[in-house]
Amino acid sequence: MEPFLRGDYAAQPIDLPVLLLGVCLAFLGGHVISWTYMVTHSGLSYSRSFVNSLVLMPVIVTLVMMVLTNNLVTAFGLMAIFAIVRFRNILRDTLDTTYILASIVLGLACGTHRFPVAVLGTLAIAAILLYLSLTMFGARHRYDTILNLRWVRPLNDLPELERLLERHCRKIHRVSQRSIGDREGADLSYRLLLRNPARLQDLEVEVRAQEGADHVNTMRAEDESEI
Repeated sequence: MEPFLRGDYAAQPIDLPVLLLGVCLAFLGGHVISWTYMVTHSGLSYSRSFVNSLVLMPVIVTLVMMVLTNNLVTAFGLMAIFAIVRFRNILRDTLDTTYILASIVLGLACGTHRFPVAVLGTLAIAAILLYLSLTMFGARHRYDTILNLRWVRPLNDLPELERLLERHCRKIHRVSQRSIGDREGADLSYRLLLRNPARLQDLEVEVRAQEGADHVNTMRAEDESEI
């Protein structure tokens, strides 16, 4: 290990304990941020990939800052590399962008002769990615079905519909309500946690039969959020 620990040939070698401390703190801090996001997120578009990126990105940025320490030339090189990647590719998945960033950091570390940063950083990033994948970190099971419908009766009659939903669901949450022009009623969207997921079709049939419910459709939560 001695040759490896002395394998940083940059002008200002990295202190290995500081490197390990920085990576660990970034990893833990990323967890805090991602947990906060998972608890406070509202709306219909939730992505586990984005949550994983919140955990991994602080680690990668920490490695970037260690590679770029007081080196203006390397910093400009990093900006040029990102400009090329952005120009040539449109990455729709946040985690794909994170992989690109990790590859760039690895190349920068090797190119600037910071070999311990390259090796330990690569191992840390690979371990975190495997951990996120194996533990399914960021997946939320607070609901399993999304129900969308148009309610054409007065909104005061909504409790009648929600009592029907409560018979089939452990938990219901109305996440969207939009008025229908000058008419009575609204377009509604519910998050549902079913008592028995196998009876989703029965729920849909009963909602369609409910007076005032129109344009009824359901989807599984993972079809909407785990893309």
